[in-house]
Amino acid sequence: MRKSKLDQWIAQLLNDTPLRASSLIITLYGDGIEPHGGSVWLGSLIDLVAPLGINDRAIRTSIFRLTQEEWLHATQIGRRSAYGLTESGRRRIQHAYRRIYDMPHETWNGEWQIVILPERELATNDREALRRDLIWDGYGAIAPGVFAHPSADTSRLNDVLFQTGSTNKVVLLNASTLDGITSAPLWSLVHQCWRLDRLAEDYRRFVERFRPALKWLKGKDANDPEQCFVLRTLLIHEFRRVQLRDPQLPEVLLSPQWPGHEARQMCRDLYDSTLHFSEQHLMDRLTTPDGHLPPAGDDLYKRFGGLTQAT
Repeated sequence: MRKSKLDQWIAQLLNDTPLRASSLIITLYGDGIEPHGGSVWLGSLIDLVAPLGINDRAIRTSIFRLTQEEWLHATQIGRRSAYGLTESGRRRIQHAYRRIYDMPHETWNGEWQIVILPERELATNDREALRRDLIWDGYGAIAPGVFAHPSADTSRLNDVLFQTGSTNKVVLLNASTLDGITSAPLWSLVHQCWRLDRLAEDYRRFVERFRPALKWLKGKDANDPEQCFVLRTLLIHEFRRVQLRDPQLPEVLLSPQWPGHEARQMCRDLYDSTLHFSEQHLMDRLTTPDGHLPPAGDDLYKRFGGLTQAT
């Protein structure tokens, strides 16, 4: 049977961009499994991932590593194991995926949140863990030990400080610009600090890579559950890699016609086109210690500002 153009495109994408099993598993749990309760039999997960070219051994090794890193926990029943997100893993995934699915801030009052890491308050490993989490959450290092973000979420910052054991060990400040919301020096600092030119290029590559899939999906009914699952997973996996490097700065600090907007809209359109049948595939393939995978909650359909819900 001759493969469709979309099948050929998926095969080429998998060949051009080899997937790291651990990173892919995080994508699957965050995007597809967590909305369904977050725990599945390992055997069904291995079957689900097979079309993405990840073998049994790689999945088992990665699951073991993610368990050691406290992303996942195991439930042993007889000879079978189910793996679900730990509380810490769920917080980290929800923390990251809110940035992927939520709509960016449209207004900004010129205020900044500043985090200062005193040299002697944190051990070297703890300091590095906090630095990594702040960067992941969109903070920029404007000087050694000094991180800043406009329009940051204080509750999310408190989560980061709690998870890294840094509560009451850093200096937290609010600041505001004195020469208007933006100026040439501030704009230059922002673009250098967050490397926005490189991020913009990554967004453009994402759009060019996935534009053909959107064209082919619009040209026919997207009704192959496995194909839709694979496309949805590759889409979010790639968008996650780019988007989590995006500090989600206010519009006034970005270049005109910022390519992140086009990338987000394309991701939303493709996601909406594949959601129904990819969900069908997840429900058909994944099982849990309680039986079939439970249906996803309504929050799934609130992603990207609202998605088409099957009736």
